[in-house]
Amino acid sequence: MNASEQALQQIKRALKKVVSKYPAEVENLPLTDLYLQVKQESGELLIFNDDDTELTRCVVEEWIGNTDEHFYEEVQPVLKQCVADMKTDFEHMGILKPFSILLTDEEKETLADLYYVDDDTIVLDGELMQGLDDDLERFWEELMKR
Repeated sequence: MNASEQALQQIKRALKKVVSKYPAEVENLPLTDLYLQVKQESGELLIFNDDDTELTRCVVEEWIGNTDEHFYEEVQPVLKQCVADMKTDFEHMGILKPFSILLTDEEKETLADLYYVDDDTIVLDGELMQGLDDDLERFWEELMKR
């Protein structure tokens, strides 16, 4: 799914509203992740914190009434692009690290990790522990040979 410049601006505007709600100068940083929920029927993008408090919402007109069964897979690159473009803003947010930005469905089930950051690690794409099972299996096999 290719997003128009207007759609990207709408998403980034919503993300900037969230960033502004967590200024870096706060003494007691909250511990939370951010949850982006996209409603396929209405085209809404809602952003929540861990307490299910709605931080902001916007309507992406291109998404209204989209009935594609692969909709959630197709919006992921668009959302990742917006997050990547605002990487510096997220790194300086007033949220206790580590934190994640996740894509969820309407039942609040996690569909994708869009962004993960802590003081030493930043993951903008893919899974943090991708391939860990294979590495551990190889390690175990090598250990058992001895």
